[in-house]
This record gives sequence, C-alpha cells and structure tokens, in this order.
Amino acid sequence: MFKNKVIRYSTIAMFIAVLAYFVIENFTKSGNDDLIAANPEQYNAKILEERAAKDEQFKTADDSPIADKESFHGLHYFKPNLKYRIKANISPYTSEDKELVIKYTDGTTEKYEKYGYANFTIDGRAQKLLLLKNESVISVLFRDETTGKETYGGGRYLDYPVSEIKNNVIVLDFNKAYNPYCVYQPTYACPVPPAENTLTAAIYAGEVTETSAHE
Repeated sequence: MFKNKVIRYSTIAMFIAVLAYFVIENFTKSGNDDLIAANPEQYNAKILEERAAKDEQFKTADDSPIADKESFHGLHYFKPNLKYRIKANISPYTSEDKELVIKYTDGTTEKYEKYGYANFTIDGRAQKLLLLKNESVISVLFRDETTGKETYGGGRYLDYPVSEIKNNVIVLDFNKAYNPYCVYQPTYACPVPPAENTLTAAIYAGEVTETSAHE
C-alpha cells in the first residue's frame, strides 16, 4: 500500500507468501474454519510466527521502511484474538461508477476499482467495508474506534489476492491488520481510507502504535 509500486507489490507479495505458508502447512487438509476453531492455540502460534517473520523482513530487507535497523526490536500488536477473524458476505458493486480515486498522504491520487462491500457483524453491530481492487489485489483500507488511540491515526490495511474470495465470501482477519510504511518512513506515500470505511466498533486486533504499546 505504497506509492512506490515496486515496494508496494513486493511487500504485499511477502504478506501473501507468509499467508500461503500458514494455510498450506496448517489448515488446508481439514478445512480452515473448523480446524482453526478446534485449534485456537495453534492459530495464535502461527500468527506470532508470521509477525516474527515480518520483523525479520523489516530488520534485514533492503526495501524495509525502518531507517535505523540496528535499534529496531520489532513491531507491536494486540494479542491474537479469534473474535476478530470474521467471515464477511460480499455484496458485489454493480453500479457503473466503479472507479474510485483514492488520495495518498503526499497529496497525489491513484485509481482503484470498487469491488464490493464486505458485510459482517461485530459486537452486535452491523458493519460494512468497501473492498477496493487494484490489479489482482483486494485492498481493505479502514479506520475503527481504536484509530488515533491505540492504532495509527491514518487507518490500517488488509490485503488479499482476488483468489481468496470464494462464492462472494471473504474472511477478514483483523489480527493481520497492518500499518502503512509511511508510519515508519515519511518519504512513503500511502492511501487514505475512504471516509465510508470507518467502523463503529473497536478492532482490538492487528498492529498498534509504538506509543500505545509502551503506555
């Protein structure tokens, strides 16, 4: 999710590769949802493995947004919580105005396609998020009631390959919600979530700010 597309897609590819390993190694044989529900400790362990892999990538990769890698000791997160792994039904976007211009933090813009709305319930309240498609990637750009408090004020992201969507259903795993690179390096430009993608619930899952982690 960065204006530099080479870095943006290499980073998304890294997330998807880790996700693919996670699924293939643990959940494809018996069915994802049933197996995860039966093995929450295993799910939590794999989430922590993914986070450790991302820390290593941030600490060693040439395209890492971390300027001072020597003092980098890892990102900060809420504890994994299966409550925030949510199956959402998608209402495909069928109107003709599918093109959406998304603003970036440096004032530039980029065109995305309105793919559809992910509809789900959390804490007893109905929610929906506009899914945006850019080439073969579905982007979920969102804010929630933790935004600007425990989490980054500009919002957080989730990314999925289009192939992850089956029968107009997507699993939104907010335990994987991440901050854009501009949080760590102001020279990056990152997309701003659409105003409508502001949830009326607190998503206590995924990445938090360093300040919040040390409070």
